[in-house]
Amino acid sequence: MANTASTEAAGAAGAHDEGAGRRDFLFLAGGAFGAFAAGASAWPLLDSLNPAKDTLAASTTEVDLSPIEQGQAITVKWRGSPVFIRRRTAKEVAEAKAVKPDDLPDPQSDEQRFGSGAREQWLVVVGVCTHLGCIPLGQKDTDNKGEFGGWFCPCHGSHYDISGRIRKGPAPRNLPVPPYTITAENKLIIGKEQPKDGPGGTTA
Repeated sequence: MANTASTEAAGAAGAHDEGAGRRDFLFLAGGAFGAFAAGASAWPLLDSLNPAKDTLAASTTEVDLSPIEQGQAITVKWRGSPVFIRRRTAKEVAEAKAVKPDDLPDPQSDEQRFGSGAREQWLVVVGVCTHLGCIPLGQKDTDNKGEFGGWFCPCHGSHYDISGRIRKGPAPRNLPVPPYTITAENKLIIGKEQPKDGPGGTTA
């Protein structure tokens, strides 16, 4: 009698363990399916958060460089910020290249910033002082260009050279160079990256 009872108890325990195992499996399978379904339903939402093609197009600014003469500077807007564009003279390029990067607060060679060859004549920088965000002077012939012939920030006295590099004052970094491309048609596209020695290097 006792043996029969223990056998029944053991059978019940085994059935209980098997049932628990099935429940665990069903729980895990259901959880995995739920996670997959949630991910599949969330993907269209996440994909819809990517910028539309027209938005991406609006994030670039195109400029015709043909009318700009040597020594002339213009200012355009890109993503709400001013961008300084200057067609530098051969003398200005030579002066910029002659500066040793190791002597600068934010070491960069002119070639690192603007490339070489025909491309080097084009200076393209975001015209916002890296100290507290003021707009430096230097785009007009009558502006104070600072002690290094580039740009001068009237707010706190930062001086930038003809490569847009900080030379004196509280600004910690050079004027940033935005991503840009110079096409074979002499168009500048700000917001689209191109290798420094890419097709734009042949632009006259």
